Amino acid sequence: MERELYGREAIFGNDGLAARLTGLTPYGSARVAYEHRDDPPVAVLTGGRGMGKTAALKQLRHLYREITPVALVDCEAVVPPADPGPGWTPVTGALPELATQLTAKVHAARPVQFPRLSLGLVAVASISWTREDETRAQRDLQSLGPVLATVDTRGDAATGWVTKVLTKLAASAFDSVVPLAGMVAEATIETVLEETFSRFQRRSADWYGSYPHAGGNGRIGLRQLAVDFERGGDLRRRAEDHLVLALVADLVRAYGGLARGARRGRPVLLLDNAHTLLGRQLVEPVLRQRASGVRDQIALFASSRARDHEGLSHAVRRRLPEVAHGSHWARGSEVTSGILAVELTPLGPAHVQAAFDRHDPVGRTPAGLARGVHRLTGGRPLGVALLAQAAGEALVPGTPRPGSSQPGSLVPGALLDRTVELREDRAPVRVADELLARLLPGQQLDVLSVLAAAHGEDSARLLATARLRGRSLDGDVALQVRDVLRAQDWPVGPEYFVADPLLRALLLHRLRFQDDDHPYYAVWRAVHETLRTAYAPGGRCPSVPHRLHQELVLGRTRDCVTHLRERFTDGDVTAWLGSLRFIASAPYPRPPGYAGPDPRRAVALGREAAGSLPDGETGLAGLGERAVELQLQLRRLLHAVWLLSDPLALPDEEVVDKMAHELRQLSGRHPTGNSVLWDAATHWPQDIRAWRPLSMPPGSPDTGGPGTGGSGQRRGNGGSDA
Repeated sequence: MERELYGREAIFGNDGLAARLTGLTPYGSARVAYEHRDDPPVAVLTGGRGMGKTAALKQLRHLYREITPVALVDCEAVVPPADPGPGWTPVTGALPELATQLTAKVHAARPVQFPRLSLGLVAVASISWTREDETRAQRDLQSLGPVLATVDTRGDAATGWVTKVLTKLAASAFDSVVPLAGMVAEATIETVLEETFSRFQRRSADWYGSYPHAGGNGRIGLRQLAVDFERGGDLRRRAEDHLVLALVADLVRAYGGLARGARRGRPVLLLDNAHTLLGRQLVEPVLRQRASGVRDQIALFASSRARDHEGLSHAVRRRLPEVAHGSHWARGSEVTSGILAVELTPLGPAHVQAAFDRHDPVGRTPAGLARGVHRLTGGRPLGVALLAQAAGEALVPGTPRPGSSQPGSLVPGALLDRTVELREDRAPVRVADELLARLLPGQQLDVLSVLAAAHGEDSARLLATARLRGRSLDGDVALQVRDVLRAQDWPVGPEYFVADPLLRALLLHRLRFQDDDHPYYAVWRAVHETLRTAYAPGGRCPSVPHRLHQELVLGRTRDCVTHLRERFTDGDVTAWLGSLRFIASAPYPRPPGYAGPDPRRAVALGREAAGSLPDGETGLAGLGERAVELQLQLRRLLHAVWLLSDPLALPDEEVVDKMAHELRQLSGRHPTGNSVLWDAATHWPQDIRAWRPLSMPPGSPDTGGPGTGGSGQRRGNGGSDA
């Protein structure tokens, strides 16, 4: 069963994009007026991993498969068989799969036949057949059985062909001028036409008369097609393009001529991961043919992980909500203007809440959990779906799960440790592991986890040198990882090397728990100690805010609070607030499976047990009365901002109010910056309640980096990579 999709009404609505391009509503199969009757665009859904491109294509297949011919192929998953012959390429592997799916029975229409495609595939499959190796020929023809069955429904149609083909070849006069591949293809085509094709179907061979150098003779065209395919290079590409158009021609024939009026809507081709070479080989011949004025009336949907792929260079671009009732697409002079590129947008908070309501219909999850998941995932549908399922299953009575299953213990970070059952034939999987496996498939997660701790490219290279020595013989590990992330359409930024918040949180979660050595966390500690040393005075990239950020990651708060106290009376209070915000953005080193109250809450509210920490930890030793008061006040404020900024936690109203109170108290103590601190006391709670990052300057659009006052320029002694 296909999973329920949210926020995709622009595609699946009864007047949505799918309905307008196919001519049929997804639900109920009612007729819909075509938006582009004579010249439909190729609709390409764009977006990074986890944005729901594959889910949308699968949903299209699910909704249309009984009302119109539909086929879905993942262009990254077409792999050669165990013993491929010379006639196998990704294109000749994908086309039979598409044709076979398109022949499935639909309401009130005969199955589509593919005589033109069958002839072309048989021709290229025959290029290496010899009389001395009948097994090869038998195997190749049998592999084409499903597509040949669209022409001849006898299951053993290919069984007797091989002997006849090779006998005919042996009887042929040897002509050294004619390539052997062409002779075999000609003998094969003659046999197939005689043995399998009906009198009406034999005219399908005439379609190949338009092939280069065929002179209008279809059999010569098929022979030349086989010769070009064997030669390889651009000639093979030309042959493969013609095979793609053969499939298109067979679909056109099924919807024209004597069949006109017998079918409703348009056939649907779905190509997942079409940004790959195979995807381009399947799409571009169709685009070129349409640009030349030849129409085919096929609804072609594809997906591309790369928004800026060169194949989309002249596409008409729209965001998903913009195509809900009309695409406003028009063909330009360039071939790729035949593409309508639709960027899938993140889910909104209401969509995330709907996903939670589906898995928790009685509303037992904590208030704000859905919004917290929206903040963590950025609305990425894959993350939303898995975390919503984890929350629902955590509250099922009698279901064993790590940690407490009480609603109050559920925060976004705790959901990462939960397990979910995705399929009945598969063991339950941990949410964090499943998300990483699907967002970064086939990557070296141990390497990525280490580099996720870096702030920018310089610190990533530093970590690679110190912690990943010997992991690559090809050069700079950090730059290789940067290129991998960019190739997967993940942002790499100056503030954080892994810039996507969800991906960074998942990688840091893995770094924290991968060695399973609570309470030492050797790998986590070693990585962050390396960065702390590099940011210290005399290190490779000294920066006070970055060093204190690392201190907080390691659970050490004294130096952070002391620095904030010592710099509190500096003239630039905006820069001071920026440092506070950046230092407090440190990941919180929570214990695994911890289900109790967040320890930061008690500190932020001033409810630490008396004498629970020595003066050496609080930094109170040797301070005067007013300095002690300020040190404790800033300790409370730091923990409040740390907790409220944590995407793995949930905002706490009491802590929000306490943060505002502390900022107002500080406003009265500051000699010059009281208005800025007062504004922070007003605007930062608003930011938290609106699930926004803390604004810098308070109440303004956020443009600053770590330790800045919102100007975007580094202040103090910051390093080169922050």
